[in-house]
Amino acid sequence: MKKVVVHSAGGHDKLKIEEHPTPEPAPGEVLIETRSIGVNFADLVVRMGLYESAKKYVGWPITPGFECAGRVVRVGAGVVDLVPGDEVVAFVRFGAYATHVVAPRAQVFRCPGKLDLVQAGAFFVVHLTAWYALEELCRLKPGRRVLVHSAAGGVGLALVRIAKIRGAEVTGVVGAPHKVEAVRAAGADHVIDRSSAPLWKAAERIAPSGFHAVLDANGVETLRQSYAHLAPTGRLIVYGAHTMLRRGKDRPSWVKLAVDFVRTPWFHPLFLTNDNRGVLGFNLSYLFDEISTLTDALGTLLPWIEEGRLPSPPVTTFPFEDVGAAHAALESGRTVGKVALLVT
Repeated sequence: MKKVVVHSAGGHDKLKIEEHPTPEPAPGEVLIETRSIGVNFADLVVRMGLYESAKKYVGWPITPGFECAGRVVRVGAGVVDLVPGDEVVAFVRFGAYATHVVAPRAQVFRCPGKLDLVQAGAFFVVHLTAWYALEELCRLKPGRRVLVHSAAGGVGLALVRIAKIRGAEVTGVVGAPHKVEAVRAAGADHVIDRSSAPLWKAAERIAPSGFHAVLDANGVETLRQSYAHLAPTGRLIVYGAHTMLRRGKDRPSWVKLAVDFVRTPWFHPLFLTNDNRGVLGFNLSYLFDEISTLTDALGTLLPWIEEGRLPSPPVTTFPFEDVGAAHAALESGRTVGKVALLVT
């Protein structure tokens, strides 16, 4: 088998494709021959050595990747409901950038009929992220006003669609004109292109009394104003800090990281109490031990997929061997929807 191995932090040159023995599934595990592998922004951060849970759970060397789709090759003892040839989706805490992946049975699910293997491999991490943010943290209700930053990305489009399913009024924010239509097509009621309109003035026109939820993975660039534009009882959900990295660059600037860290706002408990607002953050990689949360999420998402309410986002694909180009595409900030590696 082949897998991508990162031996130390750095740029695209650190993504080494290596030959390794194909693993055997232990009892309760499933061996999958992958067809597609989702590429997520977190994978870039892992490669740069900035992802804390990667250091905690794996260290160096590490194979990035949280999700893949493919066909079952073998199953370990005790797995009786999957057989070789079954098309499945798997979630792993790192290690998905490989032609063969072993995953615990509890983290392997049959591929939904509405998704092909290419779509399925790039679908679930972003939708699990969006589901957790909106369902678990926001407890979103019909009529709530929601603002989604980076709305044309994989998580952004998932947030827009799930918020609309829940009956919210959704405002999506994008950074370029070519991203506007994708967010409108996902169901957003309003789209702000911050490259051509002042973001916060437009947001104030749309929601003069503030938003009930703001979903922000930008970090220091927008956090302060995201909080300021919450309505009473509103919640700011933080799940990344993308703007602390240099767009289009495959290595971080340590000076920029230090400056942005100092500039990042702090939310004092007394102010939160007086403002009647909340700030919540999460990292999906810490939820892999919460199998009940995973099954709850899929119990909601899978019916929506089969009903056609949650279609696949656009997927930009790269051959497995072009993993560096896939990372560069995400770093450029130009992509719409998801990026995936294809194994042939």
